[in-house]
Formats: sequence, C-alpha cells, structure tokens
Amino acid sequence: MPAGGWLDEALHIVSPNRDPRPPGEVVSMIVIHAISLPPARFGGDGIARLFTNRLDPAAHPYFAQIIGLRVSAHFLVRRDGELIQFVSCRERAWHAGLSAWKGRQGCNDFSLGIELEGCDESPFEDAQYSCLLALVGRLCAGYPIDAVVGHSDISPGRKTDPGPCFDWRRLGSIGELPGDLPRRR
Repeated sequence: MPAGGWLDEALHIVSPNRDPRPPGEVVSMIVIHAISLPPARFGGDGIARLFTNRLDPAAHPYFAQIIGLRVSAHFLVRRDGELIQFVSCRERAWHAGLSAWKGRQGCNDFSLGIELEGCDESPFEDAQYSCLLALVGRLCAGYPIDAVVGHSDISPGRKTDPGPCFDWRRLGSIGELPGDLPRRR
C-alpha cells in the first residue's frame, strides 16, 4: 500500500468523516456495503455529497431524513466500476456504526469499508465485481486481512447490505485471498 494509504488508481474525494485509528490498531477486516441515493436509484452525486456533508435536503425528500448523518467509507465502487476513495486506509472511516465481529466491538477501528453502488433489490454489475476483486486483492496484499464480511454480518438485525443480490461466490474466486479467509457465503 502507498505510504499515505491512498490508491493512485482511485479518484480521491476527501471526506471529513474520518479520524485516527486507535494507537497500535491493525487493519484486519474488509466490510462490504451497498448504498444508493436516493434509495434504489443509481448515478448522480448523492453518495459523494453524503460522504462529504454536502447533501442538499431539498434535492430529494429522502435526503431530508438523513441530512444529519456523518458517514463515510474508504472506497465506493460505482455501477460502471469507477473506484472512488474517500478516506485513507491509514485512517478510520465511519462506515460500520454499531458493530461487532467475533466478539470484538467497534469494527471501524480495524476494518476497511467498501461501498458498492447498489441496493437489496438489484444485482450488482460485472464491472463492479471486477473492480471489487482487484481492490480486495490489493488490500489483502497490503494488510493482514483475515475476514471479508458484509455490513449485515457485523450489524445483524440493523443492516441488510450488501444484500441478497450480492454474489459472494464471485468474491471467493479471487486468488490473492488467503485460502482460509472467513467469508460469508
């Protein structure tokens, strides 16, 4: 990984919704999410505006409901496979919220968040899987990743993403992942 934690191949849009990881904390997990703004609509700049605290509540009725959220992710993979990075991998992005994995609380402390532009009701695009596979491979090569999970796995009952349309088998096809890497299927 580059020293600053920013990937050259990604478009950089810096989110203020980040902070330092706890001292000595090591990135060991990747959390896969899905997001669309407005819900179930793709394209536009709503996600970037949300992650940079510039969402216009008058642009869509749903936006007025979420205007106070302060959230981000390290990466967003758009429907066409475009990769956007909002937070350095060296910092903590605010993507997981109240979360736990194997008894360990506060997954933001030790994870990288990848948002896929999508929703529970729509399949993801081939271009997204191609980008995601390359990204996860790169992150696994740069960090001691021991789990790749969905937001629903670390926040059960509270979150459903990446949703039933996400094909976990396609993620399992990446050769760079350790053979015993826990994955939800």
